[in-house]
Amino acid sequence: LMDNRGTGSSGAVDCPSLQRPTAELTTEAVGDCGRQLGPAAFLYSSSYAADDLAALLDALGIEAVHLYGDSYGTFTAQTFAVRHPSRVRSVVLDGAYPLRGPDAAWVPTYAGAMRDKFNLACAREPDCAATGRPALAQIEPALELLRRQPDRAGTARPDGEAVADGAVALATVMFGSAPAVPTLRDTTAAATAYAAGDRDPLERLFAEARKAVDSRDPTADPRLFSSGLAAAVMCGDAPQLYDMRLEPEARRAERDRRIAARQASHPDAYAPFSYDEYRGMPLDYAFLDECVSWPALTARRELSLRAPASPAYPDVPVLVLSGELDNMTTVADGAAAAANFPHGHQVILRNSLHVNALPRARSRCGAELVRRFITTGSRGDDRCRDAVAPLRLTVPFARSAGEMAEAGALPGHAAGEPALRVVSAVAATVADVLVRAHAADGDEGAGLRGGRFRQHDASPGLKLDIQDVRWTEDVTVSGVISEATDRGAVHAELVVQSPSGAGRLVLDRSRGGSDAVVAGQLSGRAVHAASDLHY
Repeated sequence: LMDNRGTGSSGAVDCPSLQRPTAELTTEAVGDCGRQLGPAAFLYSSSYAADDLAALLDALGIEAVHLYGDSYGTFTAQTFAVRHPSRVRSVVLDGAYPLRGPDAAWVPTYAGAMRDKFNLACAREPDCAATGRPALAQIEPALELLRRQPDRAGTARPDGEAVADGAVALATVMFGSAPAVPTLRDTTAAATAYAAGDRDPLERLFAEARKAVDSRDPTADPRLFSSGLAAAVMCGDAPQLYDMRLEPEARRAERDRRIAARQASHPDAYAPFSYDEYRGMPLDYAFLDECVSWPALTARRELSLRAPASPAYPDVPVLVLSGELDNMTTVADGAAAAANFPHGHQVILRNSLHVNALPRARSRCGAELVRRFITTGSRGDDRCRDAVAPLRLTVPFARSAGEMAEAGALPGHAAGEPALRVVSAVAATVADVLVRAHAADGDEGAGLRGGRFRQHDASPGLKLDIQDVRWTEDVTVSGVISEATDRGAVHAELVVQSPSGAGRLVLDRSRGGSDAVVAGQLSGRAVHAASDLHY
């Protein structure tokens, strides 16, 4: 196994200005890290990592390899392929962007793909589409409200997390796509709720995104994730708005001039957000400002880093996987990367997000295509790309069970219509917890309006203990939720406190189905109903 220089066991870069748990990614902190590295500041680029890999292959006596890269790894893989074309047998780029492109420093496809992602997901969800308005139009009132009202940053949420508020927080949710499924599933409905006075759903997304866009390990160990290395790679590899040969003060002046000109010529480049709102996101998601204070690039170092003006891409089989709803490495970016190779072929996976051959992808299609491609040199039958189911968006958020749509009564139901609304609230609670559990980096998580859940290892499935979880303010759910396999059959045994009384309910959903059957008792009266499990 090879750790790239600057990470893992290869001299992990440890910049306290970026690595300590309370450190914020600011231009000043990035500059401090670069000055700490001194003459080595530009020695961590993908060009050097590619050369290191070639040297390792030499040492092992390996002539050529099949190379797979995902996300930033696609940049590394392309760099290796260009610098060492005879060393690759085939290349897989999963969530790809090209080494260079027109206006690349402005990330020109980012905002359009973000808007398309939300609008497409809404158009394919019957309840969202029934509003007759695209998702962005439904989100806009919340954005305007966030711009007008006082910032609530730092106030406590029901789960104890501090609120990160304002238009910048919403931009981070929508551009950052982290955690990927919850942000896409919930944002439109959460924004609608926010505009109607219910802050909890959107403020939870703010808190979740703030954590998810921070790639550092909770221990802040640079061997597990080095923020200093991430900054060094960005400042050594990525095209910038400014000339990295300039000293930082002159570079900042050039940045300001170029942004002012760009605002005049492309005022809606990051719509629905302003330039300032876009730039207020974490630096490694907005991209424009991160390297403005990094040390100046010397002529000697530039010569070793510079890629050929017209690099020769190897004539080998190349498979590019792109998620249709990926706004981080967009379909357009993937197409540009594929077009650079004489035998590059892009497969677009419908209803899919960022990186599709690894765990947490929305289907097994990507992994199957990659395995077949590496084994045979051909992607073979790739029709699975169009068989990925649309993402189920959340039902409209409700503060009370009385606002929920009624579940469908089944024979034997004797608890009345209010209990059918409680069933809908219980189903929404179960779906919400499952979505969060699939997206969680740790074993624990929080309910929308309070309560906690904890995961147990039940591979290949999932087992969750939930305690006092509330999706509405007046229905409290505890118990155990089991999922047989990833997004398979669901069985939940629950204790419920609700306006229709207390009781025990059992929820079952078969694999591949959407409706769950809920049976049990509330206040001694029989409950038997069917409710859609939206996840």
